[in-house]
Amino acid sequence: MAKDKKLIVANFKMNLNMHETSLYVKELADMVKVHRDVEVVLAPTTLTLQSLSLQVNHRQFKLAVQNFYWRDSGAFTGEVSAPQLRGIAQYALVGHSERRHIFHEHEKDIRAKVQAAVRNDIRPILCVGETASERAEGETHSVLHDQLIGGLINITSEDLEKVVIAYEPVWAIGTGRNAMPSDVTAAIRAIRNQIKHLYGAAHAESVQVLYGGSVKAESAADYLALSDVDGLLVGGASLDARAFTEIINKAHKAS
Repeated sequence: MAKDKKLIVANFKMNLNMHETSLYVKELADMVKVHRDVEVVLAPTTLTLQSLSLQVNHRQFKLAVQNFYWRDSGAFTGEVSAPQLRGIAQYALVGHSERRHIFHEHEKDIRAKVQAAVRNDIRPILCVGETASERAEGETHSVLHDQLIGGLINITSEDLEKVVIAYEPVWAIGTGRNAMPSDVTAAIRAIRNQIKHLYGAAHAESVQVLYGGSVKAESAADYLALSDVDGLLVGGASLDARAFTEIINKAHKAS
């Protein structure tokens, strides 16, 4: 996807059943205009992905899976693989803080998921970010360094073109606490510096980096105005169709 296109991702998390999701997406579709400079991605629960893939206008919305297993097939009861998602999901969340801290996913699992997504033509959105205690100890840059190294092992320069990075400070997710624009800029510059160290200056500039962390319609424009921010990963606010439409419109104005 072109670097000059803002990427706005809605993470529904474990909310909305199939009927509610269908109604919500219909309401959203009636309000959201297709903008060439904005790509809108919806990440509903896995249960609703297939039906939504038939419902949505794919020029208007792309779909993302919230979670999947890194093996392509096998005796893994209850899991969904990346090959099974091909043609349904165009993006995949990987390493979200809730997967790391609630479900205790390790870096080896996260890097394997990034690789599985890439080899199955699904764009991984690799989420990185520090906890409140890590921030208080001044460890933000060290955490970002370790999570990027861990998540991108065995990803080539060519593969990196398919990867999106999302900076989501754990202390700002679902807490109502907002990261200051200066904090976001510093963290994303640290991310780009690490990418530069790993892949070179051109890739550091071209990689898409999103911000996520209690983003609301009221704060979206401030984050989108930052030169290093290429889009937003939206949680709770994405469940309000009007608020999410407002965020999309602000992304269009910021492009």
